[in-house]
Amino acid sequence: MNILIVHPSFPGQYFYLCRYLAQNPENKVVFLAKDNSIKTELPGVTLALYQKPREVNKEIHHYLYPAEEAILEGQQTIKALDSLKKKGFIPDIVIGHAGWGSLMYIKDYYPNVPVIGYFEWFYHSSNSDSYYWPGEEAPIDTKLSIRTKNMHHLLSLDACDVGITPTNWQKQQFPDVYKPMLHVIHEGTDTQYCCPFEGAELPALELSTGFKLPKGTKYISYVSRGFEPIRGFDKFMDAIRIVLKDFPDLHVVLAGDDRVCYGGKLPEGTTYKGIEEEKGGYDKERVHFIGSTNRGDYRKMMQGSMCHVYLTRPFILSWSMLEAMSFGLPLVTSATPPTMEVVEDGVNGLLAEFRSPVHIAKRIEEILKDREMAARLGKAARETVLERFDLVKCMRKTEDLMYSMLRK
Repeated sequence: MNILIVHPSFPGQYFYLCRYLAQNPENKVVFLAKDNSIKTELPGVTLALYQKPREVNKEIHHYLYPAEEAILEGQQTIKALDSLKKKGFIPDIVIGHAGWGSLMYIKDYYPNVPVIGYFEWFYHSSNSDSYYWPGEEAPIDTKLSIRTKNMHHLLSLDACDVGITPTNWQKQQFPDVYKPMLHVIHEGTDTQYCCPFEGAELPALELSTGFKLPKGTKYISYVSRGFEPIRGFDKFMDAIRIVLKDFPDLHVVLAGDDRVCYGGKLPEGTTYKGIEEEKGGYDKERVHFIGSTNRGDYRKMMQGSMCHVYLTRPFILSWSMLEAMSFGLPLVTSATPPTMEVVEDGVNGLLAEFRSPVHIAKRIEEILKDREMAARLGKAARETVLERFDLVKCMRKTEDLMYSMLRK
């Protein structure tokens, strides 16, 4: 099978899947992207890079910026397909992320080649990521902008034969007419790598950056690509101010970058971490921002944590929550739809009110005080991931869907 995988940034969601597919000698796997984010090659995978699109024309209406970005991305993808065809590669199937417009025009170039799109999110101006709770009302200009933001998503839905979305919550965001074509298949969690520490006693936490916590240090963990409100960073910081007062020997380790990945941008030079420092500060002797980590450091940090905290508004479910569960960590998470699809309160984690730092702190302290409960929650959390989100199981579901799309 000639397989074309498309994502603007190699390898994106497909790090494990393209390696898995390339292990089959019957497959030829070509990955089409505009940049190589991991700066390396994957065995058996041919990487084809296309030229980065030009910048959006700022003279057009601002509602149309995402649409033009998607059109430019789609055009560059088609130019790259033309180059691949001249080199003799014609796909039997295409699978790719639809969020940037890369798949919009695939069917115009290959009308008879099945296309499986990865659909991550469809935007709404209410009951969704930005405006969910009572009292949160989008201004009319924002409502119009959000509706227009979906233009290229609708074109991509129409251009794909079937779609994949990671969770039922994410599937619910899409228009009813397209839901029958969407298969809920998560990318999967590497449960062999993300596993509890197997030794008798945890060593000191020593990272490649030089960061170190002495052996026996008690800490809780928080992981996010960016420190921002959509992932509850501000609520977490308020919560740990409470917890650190009650537990004077406790530390907090935060992995991620001081940037905004989702939602509105801050004025230049302003960050949410900076806002927290101005608001009330934090104990810098016990609160440690370690930045983005490599996988080895991340694994060490997670395996030694007493409690992991994952907070999110009703948005895309992060890989980090499932990985924390796979590590067997007792979890405190927000009582919001994406997490509640996985976590049952008191069974495989504890749910906290996203808007209440006091309640978040209370739930963290329950885990810190009751280590028998913590062990039970962590064990059940790992069992949940092994059953529902194991990497190999998820990749096989995707592979089966791909074979079902081939012309009989």
